[in-house]
Amino acid sequence: METLKPLLQLESLRPLFKEGRFGIEKESQRMDQEGDLAKTDHPSIFGNRNFHPSIQTDFSETQLELITPVADSAKEVLNYLAAIHEVVLRSLPEEEAIWPLSMPPALPKKEEDIMIAKLERNEDVLYRRYLALAYGKRKQMVSGIHYNFEFSKEFLQQLYQEQTSYADYVSFETNVYLKVARNYLRYRWLIVYLLGAAPVSEPGYFTDCHHRKPKEPVRSLRTSDFGYTNHDDVFVSYETIDRYVDDIHRLVETGVLSEEKEFYSPVRLRGEKRVADLKQHGIHYIEIRNIDLNPFAPYGIDEKTIEFLQFFLMLMLWIDPLETDADQLLKVGNKRNNEVSLEHPLTKTSYYEEGHMLLTQMKEMAKALHLLENECELINWVEELLENPQKTLSGQLVTEYEEGLANADLGKVLGWKNKAQALEKPYQLAGFRDMELSTQILMFDAIQKGIDVTVLDRQDQILRLSYADHVEYVKKANMTSLDNYIVPLIMENKTVTKKLLAQAGFKVPRGREFSSVKEALNASELFLNKGFVVKPKSTNYGIGISIFKEGASFEAYQEAVEIAFKEDQAVLVEEFIEGTEYRFFTIDGQVKAVMLRVPANVVGDGVKRIDELVADKNKNPLRGTHHRAPLQLIELGTIETLMLKEQGYTPETVLPKGVTAYLRENSNVSTGGDSIDVTEEMLDSYKQIAGDAAKSLGAVISGMDLIIFDPKKEGKKDSDSYAIIEANFNPAMHMHAYPESGKGRRLTRDVLDLLFKELPKD
Repeated sequence: METLKPLLQLESLRPLFKEGRFGIEKESQRMDQEGDLAKTDHPSIFGNRNFHPSIQTDFSETQLELITPVADSAKEVLNYLAAIHEVVLRSLPEEEAIWPLSMPPALPKKEEDIMIAKLERNEDVLYRRYLALAYGKRKQMVSGIHYNFEFSKEFLQQLYQEQTSYADYVSFETNVYLKVARNYLRYRWLIVYLLGAAPVSEPGYFTDCHHRKPKEPVRSLRTSDFGYTNHDDVFVSYETIDRYVDDIHRLVETGVLSEEKEFYSPVRLRGEKRVADLKQHGIHYIEIRNIDLNPFAPYGIDEKTIEFLQFFLMLMLWIDPLETDADQLLKVGNKRNNEVSLEHPLTKTSYYEEGHMLLTQMKEMAKALHLLENECELINWVEELLENPQKTLSGQLVTEYEEGLANADLGKVLGWKNKAQALEKPYQLAGFRDMELSTQILMFDAIQKGIDVTVLDRQDQILRLSYADHVEYVKKANMTSLDNYIVPLIMENKTVTKKLLAQAGFKVPRGREFSSVKEALNASELFLNKGFVVKPKSTNYGIGISIFKEGASFEAYQEAVEIAFKEDQAVLVEEFIEGTEYRFFTIDGQVKAVMLRVPANVVGDGVKRIDELVADKNKNPLRGTHHRAPLQLIELGTIETLMLKEQGYTPETVLPKGVTAYLRENSNVSTGGDSIDVTEEMLDSYKQIAGDAAKSLGAVISGMDLIIFDPKKEGKKDSDSYAIIEANFNPAMHMHAYPESGKGRRLTRDVLDLLFKELPKD
């Protein structure tokens, strides 16, 4: 292929050259509490591993393979990997974690004690049995990262328009990837130098039958010829796509390889499902397979490494090869790769000068492409590591060993550290902690069940969920296609909701609607001498609501009205209904959870002021903000101060011991309330009322708020035993999953079961 440097510097191509698409497959062994290889089967909680899009097994029953969706940035693909990783860690038995190193923990003395993956398809099992015979089981227990990369389609198409060597696009795209693959195979030794992280082996990897063993430590056993590689008689040319395909087919036909997928090159050319299809349809992306697990990164790879690998692949398209013969280029690359893999980690590489030549090319490319500061920082990082081998991954590991920490102990410590980190906040999901909590929990359950999850809009919390050919779109965890468009609009409007419920025979509070502050104030005498509630007409989460159980002064009423109008253009003032408020979460007319919510409060100790008690209560790790924790922080704002005033307190009041001060009258968890699950204690009659009320509104998923006068007495639809004070079209689920007390209800699983009825039942 002709040099592409002049074209890559074109103003129209420079920004497109920096774009790419990424996918990561991460292999890891499961370990027990002692850091030994796990002896259990692949966890059944993940369902059928043959069809799970994200969590599978590789060669052995203990070897997990985590697979991300395709992403458009290094950050995005790492987010998906982090999420899948965390799902696995929380789903594993309590006594198991993920081994963080590429080289496996100590292996059994008897090879037959290494369990081949117990897959459903017989042909998959037979293939692994063949590999065990051909290569031995031990070498296949190594793990690493497979890095899938694709240049931007727009970039390749525009580059094709600018060049003159290729008459058709497929040939051009194919040869772009061939050039990148050849150069990568030639210069991959630098990747091993920088990212190699397999210096030593544990007992059982090498056995007495080995005639030769390396002198450990090395940079990477996994990427050397002591790792899992094809036999010496396997050589496939990358000169042209025809030769690549024909060589693989010849090796299969002559029995050197059993199947196409047995070709274990550090770079695989990817397009259609079969290798033969590459001739007609071309290469669409490449798979880089020589990346060791980074034990110091919680997920085996970090964002900087993902970005650097993209930068390095860009360089492989930028530069022209030193060797003109394609096959010779590969042979030189293989030789240097093995030599660098087996170098001592604390020595400078013997190809130091060539490394600086690549550095010079990196700097030239960065300048020509006007690359940003972070790309230039990657160059500085490479330069620093070339000069200081102790800062490479293998160098850091060997330094740990020299300081007295054994490799096995390091793997155990880091692996269990990652597990503890995953369990620290089980209601959040790594990679997506900025999203609302109910959405994070739904994503966790979807990934665990084998549903493909794509975040279409993080800010708006819109997901695409795919299971086989079935696709569903979900917003904010439970807004789905099952509800008609009009239903959320009805439930958003509290006046319409009340009218429809009343017409259906359900009990609702009496009240009035006002469209201006003046109008509401003129009607104040209707409410001041009895209990009343002031709330915005169309808002959720308890925002802008004020409750006065015993009536209020005109000044308090006015302030409450003004607060409500800040949230909406219309305000409701309703009678206060005596009783206890409960949230009924309904799905398809069935109550799945009932929550007693206690308004935000503090209990005095006779020493601390109310504001100090609030600060202490907010230290609870279950409390947070923006629906990213099961309980919300208690605030001391205008509404809270007003409610304290009604009780005769200020934030500076020292509350007597045992006395409770309420900072909100409304009991929403989203405004600092406490949550108590009472699903099993609640009478079925009230569950029936809540479920029927939701159905009368046409709501498939809803949160019905009921005031119940005496929850121990049976309720009737046409009696005064209850009142429905609100219907919520997007009810929070996290407070049910992680209540302050009582049994957690995983409602997100009910939502998934409703959307995907074909899911296997637990």
